Amino acid sequence: MNKLSARQVYFLLACILPVGKLILLPARLADVSKNDLLLPAALHLLLQAGAVFCALLLAKRNMSLFEMLEGTLGHVAACVLQTVFALFLLFAALLPVLEQKLLVQSVFYDTLPTIASFAPFFLFAAYACSKPLASFGRMWDMLAPFSLAGYFGILLLSVGSADLAALAPTGAAGASGFFGGTMSAFAWFYDAALLLPLLGKIDYTRGMAWKGMLFYLAGGAGVLIFLAVFYGIFQETSVNQLYAFTATSKYFSGIATLGRADYLFIIVLTLVMTFSCILPIQGAIECALQAYGRKRWLAIVLSVGASLVFLILVLVLDYRFGEILAALSGVLFWIFPLFCLALPPLLLLFGRNDRARA
Repeated sequence: MNKLSARQVYFLLACILPVGKLILLPARLADVSKNDLLLPAALHLLLQAGAVFCALLLAKRNMSLFEMLEGTLGHVAACVLQTVFALFLLFAALLPVLEQKLLVQSVFYDTLPTIASFAPFFLFAAYACSKPLASFGRMWDMLAPFSLAGYFGILLLSVGSADLAALAPTGAAGASGFFGGTMSAFAWFYDAALLLPLLGKIDYTRGMAWKGMLFYLAGGAGVLIFLAVFYGIFQETSVNQLYAFTATSKYFSGIATLGRADYLFIIVLTLVMTFSCILPIQGAIECALQAYGRKRWLAIVLSVGASLVFLILVLVLDYRFGEILAALSGVLFWIFPLFCLALPPLLLLFGRNDRARA
């Protein structure tokens, strides 16, 4: 069976997962935490780095998530828990899909904001999520350079317009800003949970757990730098900049001469985000296949079914994004740490370890 190499996992952690935090999260954090938006984000990154470390240590056992649950709790309980976890991943995928829809319609199709402009995404998701995990690994290999080029391109065009002194003084938002920002950001930080469906498919190498944690922190540092530049540019108006990474570079002095050359980098990052936002859906389908049989027809049915469900949700919730965002970041935020912070260390402590490598 083809496995994901250490390099591909590192690319996922450092280059693919961080880009999903550059759309609405900056404005959300600025709304709640004001100039202290870096503090909640940094806390989340540190918590996730620890959970990533635990998840990659689990990969050392060379067992899938379902095999660990089945060996510890039995087949029926494993199927139930695996189904619950798959439903969580589908739940977590709702926000990135809606973010991607709003981004595409507002930035690239502002004169034709209809569902038709985003419908190809669901065809792509149905096709991609029916493919084996090895194909995703090869895709991460190809996307990593694009992600780096898009990120550094936008950053270089933006940093000259930022007044980083706007971030001072630290702590001005007080405890309410810090804790409010931390709670509201959970919906964007569940990266460790995305590694759990990959267990059993990762070719673990010596030191992979701590190296993966460092790669994740490197990608997180990129997010923090972008948040600082973002707030340095927009300051009090940051809350109105809903598509953060598309807005910061437009104040580059050369735009008047070159035109919106920054759109090249925006398009590149949007391409990477397209693959990033289907990862929870792909993970949910992988969990179902582990529990109910790895059959080709089942993978296709689940992929098409999940895409249709999200298409219907996008149609039904077309004018309710504000309510969805408020629910995910203000009411249901506690669901995310249950699966992304508590589950990896619990599996490490109690999961079956019969096939652990020496």
